[in-house]
Amino acid sequence: MAKKMGLGGGVNILFNQEEEEEKYFQCDVTKIIPNQFQPRVYFEEKSLTELANSIKEKGIIQPLVVTSNKDGTYGLIAGERRLRASKIIGLLDVPVVIRDVKGDDELLELALIENVQRLDLNPIEEALAYEKLIKLFSYTQEQAAEKVGKNRSTVTNRLRLLQLPDFIQDDISTNKISEGHARAILRLSDDVQEMKKARDHIISKNMSVRQAEKLTSRMKQDRLLNNNKAPKVPTNIPDSYSNSLINRLSNKLQSNIKLIQNGNRGKIEIEYFSLDDLERVVELIADTEE
Repeated sequence: MAKKMGLGGGVNILFNQEEEEEKYFQCDVTKIIPNQFQPRVYFEEKSLTELANSIKEKGIIQPLVVTSNKDGTYGLIAGERRLRASKIIGLLDVPVVIRDVKGDDELLELALIENVQRLDLNPIEEALAYEKLIKLFSYTQEQAAEKVGKNRSTVTNRLRLLQLPDFIQDDISTNKISEGHARAILRLSDDVQEMKKARDHIISKNMSVRQAEKLTSRMKQDRLLNNNKAPKVPTNIPDSYSNSLINRLSNKLQSNIKLIQNGNRGKIEIEYFSLDDLERVVELIADTEE
């Protein structure tokens, strides 16, 4: 299988045909444990069925990559789609290649690289994989990008997709909308209802990415205009509400309270009569009792 250029160093570990300690054999499928760091979370049933039919007809051309566990099982590094498809058609064993893995970070890196190389990840899965690299191993975005041979901007743009509500992330994973559509919707990221409105319109009208960009730009401009036309909210707290707040604090602290307003800002003054009284008030405010 030809390698794609620009991938991280982990590819050499996955596909180095000259490695002397490489071990190839037929492995019982029940002994293969799925990779806990598998970045792929969405397995389309139709695609798996097609792969299963292909395996049934031509066999597994590319062996699965595993690491050996002390209990006699094998941890899957790469090839979960092939493993699942093999189980669908009832294969009892599959071809595997053993690779030595130094730790969890390398296991995750290899799983990600394998999927990225095969273009098996949808944008949300890829974003979640980058997020794992960053959170679990304290990588920067630049380090995560270097690990998988991507530009930092690519990683940053993928991670931004995780700012979208779950229902829009699901739309991306199931190909209801494209990543380009999602980026257009991100322009409305401070208003979930507006994002849903845009998303529904994009899907119902089967919009192109360019049309989606125009839609969300217009929606954002309309919202700004409406906000500018909105009546100004009084800056001072109404006297009735102010008195209510003062009474609540006075009853709680058993002290004289003053609420001094200055537009949207202000301050609260609490009167005390001795150091003991000050400690009593502070204890009530800080609520130090266990």
